Amino acid sequence: MIPSVSESRAARTLREIYESGRPLAYVRSSEELRIGRLLAALGLPVWTWSLTDGLHQAGESPVPGTTDARAALDFLIAHPHPAIFHLKDFHEPLRDSSAVRRRLRDVESACFDRQKFVVITSPVRAVPEELERSMVFVELRPPDEVELASFLHDEQPDAPAALLPQFARALKGLTLDEARYALRRALAAKPELSAASLPYLLEEKRLLVNRSGVIEFLSTPTNVNEIGGLEGLKKWLFERQRLFELRDEVSAEIVPKGVLLMGIPGCGKSLSVKAIASCFQLPLYRMDMNAIFSGRHGKPEVVFAEACRMMEEMAPAVLWFDEIENAVSTQTVGGESGRMFGFFLTWMQEKTRGLFVAATANRIDVLPAELLRKGRFDEVFFVDLPVDDERLDIFRIHLERRGVPVAGLDLAQLTQFTGGWSGAEVEQCVVSAITKAKLADRAVNIQDLITTAVGIVSLSRTMKEQISNIRAWAFERAVRASPPASRASKPMM
Repeated sequence: MIPSVSESRAARTLREIYESGRPLAYVRSSEELRIGRLLAALGLPVWTWSLTDGLHQAGESPVPGTTDARAALDFLIAHPHPAIFHLKDFHEPLRDSSAVRRRLRDVESACFDRQKFVVITSPVRAVPEELERSMVFVELRPPDEVELASFLHDEQPDAPAALLPQFARALKGLTLDEARYALRRALAAKPELSAASLPYLLEEKRLLVNRSGVIEFLSTPTNVNEIGGLEGLKKWLFERQRLFELRDEVSAEIVPKGVLLMGIPGCGKSLSVKAIASCFQLPLYRMDMNAIFSGRHGKPEVVFAEACRMMEEMAPAVLWFDEIENAVSTQTVGGESGRMFGFFLTWMQEKTRGLFVAATANRIDVLPAELLRKGRFDEVFFVDLPVDDERLDIFRIHLERRGVPVAGLDLAQLTQFTGGWSGAEVEQCVVSAITKAKLADRAVNIQDLITTAVGIVSLSRTMKEQISNIRAWAFERAVRASPPASRASKPMM
C-alpha cells in the first residue's frame, strides 16, 4: 500500500466547500473525471448530469426526461436524500435560459442545510450575474504532488513506493489525463516503473508543455563544470544550492528566488542558466516573450499572466527569461507592456518559493531601474569578456567535449591571438580548426587553432564602443560573475 499521505490541495478545497454548507459551486476545469473522483471521496452519493445522458448515478440508467436542464433541476430539488449533483457543462443552459437561471436560484434555497450539493463544472467561466453571489467559484489548479502520487499508485499499485514522490514531482503542472499519457509512454518503453522510466515521463511532459507555444521545456542539462571561468557566479550558486533545498524549512526571505545575468553577447549567460538548473537539480523552462507579444495566443498581458501562474504549478523549477530587455525596457513601459511590467514586478515578489527565475540581458542600459533594484532578484551579475586563464579553460572544455585530447596541445600560445574574445568565438575557433583537420584527414594540432584564430575578428573589435559602454554602465551596478582577482590580466581590445 502507498504510505499514508496528507490530503491533496484539490480534495481539501472541495471538502471545505462541502463542510461550509454552500449548496452551489462552480468549478472551472476541463478535468471531469478528476472532479468526479474528488467528489466521490466526499462520502455522499454522486449524481452526474450531461446534456447527452441526463441525470444518473454511476452504473445506473439515466432518469427519463432529465436531459432537459430544467427537468434535471426539478429532480434534484425533489430528491429526498443527501447527495452531490455533478452538472457537466451546465454553463450552456444557464446562458441560454432565464428559466434555468431562476430555477437554479430555487435550488439554492431548496438544498440549503439538506446535505444536497450542486457542483457545476466547465472549462470556461460563465457565471450569470444574478448567480454570482449565490455560488462559490473555484479555479481548479493542476494536481499537486500528493494527488499525483495517489494517482500513480492507483494506476501502478506495484510501483516502488519510494519512487512515487520523484515521479509526482516530474509530472507537476500536468492534468491527470496528461499524466496518464506520460505514464503510458514510460510503460511502453519500460514495462515496469523504475528510475529508468523518469526520462520518458519528462519527454512526454516536454511535448505537452511545449504545445502551449509560449513555454518551452528544456531537457538537455549542462553541468557547472562545462562553463569556463565565472567563478564568482559558480561560488554564489553552490552557496545558494543548500538554501534552495531547505526552501520549505527556512524563512521565505532567504530562499533564493532569482538571478539576473547581463553582459556581453556570447560570454556564457545562456549556458549559465542551464547550469543553474543542473546545480539545483531542477527542470528548466524558457518563456518565449516573442510568442507572447505576437498575439497568436491571445492578448499578451493575459497570456503572460497565465504562463507565469502555470509555471508556479510546475514548481520547483527554473524559469528562464531570455533577453528580457526585449519584453521589459525603458522604451516599453506604457500601455499593455507597462501593465505586463507591473504584473511581473509584483509576481516576482509574491511567486511561490519553489520557482527560481533566471533572466538574461544583453542591452542592459535599457532595463528599468525598478527591475534592477535589490529585492527583485537575489543578485545581478555582469558577465564580461573572459580573461586569459578563462579563455584557455573554455578552449579546453570545447576541445574535450569534441573528443580532442588537450594533453599534447600548448594552449597557452593562443592567449596572444585571442585577446578580447568571447566564449562563443572560442567555440567557433575550435569547430573551424577541427573541421580543417578533418578535411585533411589528420588530428587537430595547435597550429590549426592558431591559424584559425588569426583569421577571426572578434566582436570586441568590431563593436568596441558599444562594449565599452556596456562595461562602463555595469561597473557600479552589478556584481562581476568572475571575481576581481581573475580580471588582473586585461583582455586585449
